[in-house]
Amino acid sequence: MCPPVQRSWPKRTSEVLVDRNAITCGAAANGAPWRYYDLGHGWCSYEFFDQCPHRMACVRCDFYVPKDSTYGQWLETRDGLLKMLQEIPLSDDECAAVDGDVQALNRLLEYLKEVPTPDECSQENHRSSLKKFIPVSNVSLPQKSLPTTQAKA
Repeated sequence: MCPPVQRSWPKRTSEVLVDRNAITCGAAANGAPWRYYDLGHGWCSYEFFDQCPHRMACVRCDFYVPKDSTYGQWLETRDGLLKMLQEIPLSDDECAAVDGDVQALNRLLEYLKEVPTPDECSQENHRSSLKKFIPVSNVSLPQKSLPTTQAKA
């Protein structure tokens, strides 16, 4: 019997700005945006962007920040931002749209008309479900006793 074939989703790399100040001052823990995905024409501050079905239709979403807006320009010039890269898995339709297939992009946009965009409530619900996990700061490793070395006479 052949093993099942596992699908490997194509991936694209996206630039991400990480706001170190929002993390260190605790604002991120209180729901403030701390990660911004570069969309080319704007930024997405949705915490779960890599799982969002609207990655190709961000303009109508509340988490979208246009680069030419005052906030978008301010964001790009701030101190305390780390520029990082993140791999984002793409569906076949998203891949075709990214590669320039206009018909695939139009199909994707037509499909997304019926899919609600994420909003603050859905993000808060998702964040509250994550609070059921044990914080890393409360987890400790078991203490291992170090081997004792015997002195040679």
